[in-house]
Amino acid sequence: MKITSRGFVPEDRKFFSQDTAPLLKAAAKDLKYLADNGYPMKNASVFVGNHYSLSERQRLALIRSVSPEKQLAVRSKNEIKIPDEKSVFHIDGFNTVITLEVAFSGSPVFRCMDGTFRDLAGLRGTYRLIDKTERAIDCIGKTLEKHKAEKAVFYLDAPVSNSGRLGQKIKERFEKYSFKTEIVVINEVDYVLKQLSCVVSSDAIILDNCISWYNLTGEILEQENLIKNAYQIW
Repeated sequence: MKITSRGFVPEDRKFFSQDTAPLLKAAAKDLKYLADNGYPMKNASVFVGNHYSLSERQRLALIRSVSPEKQLAVRSKNEIKIPDEKSVFHIDGFNTVITLEVAFSGSPVFRCMDGTFRDLAGLRGTYRLIDKTERAIDCIGKTLEKHKAEKAVFYLDAPVSNSGRLGQKIKERFEKYSFKTEIVVINEVDYVLKQLSCVVSSDAIILDNCISWYNLTGEILEQENLIKNAYQIW
């Protein structure tokens, strides 16, 4: 399998350099102020992005990194700090695997205000396994085994290409672990995860509505010594 860098865009070296850090921090401060004062995040991000002449990639990083205080409070309250033994982890499959693939590729991953880690890769209905996929899956498996999980349920978006292949790869790589594994390929992953506990995702809509969530991606990045590579623009 050829070496592939998930989420790599050459211009990111300029967009997220030391030179642009003060600009992005100022933009993040303004965006949070507007969001905290009732402005819709989308409208506020357009206003701030125009004001600071940000690129599309910078605007996307900004809106994924910044959250208003109300959302931060909800997410903090529902975050599981240490999972119980025999927990059932409900995993947003593409969301989690892709962010790890991006991190392992050396492409930008952002440390966000809510403690999650998000990328700019985007899915857009297509996905293919790359040379980083097995490493991502193995890191998830080893971490769940360490926490003595009872079961891992991966939810994969049915409309996305190769969802079946990713599910099969997960099952193959997880055969060596003691916990149970289930692959669920459905159309409405977000809708289902919003109703569950011990959810693994960085999707803001899911985190604002689920019963509880665990920052598995953050734990893995720390274990892999990649926290230091994450961008923090706020």
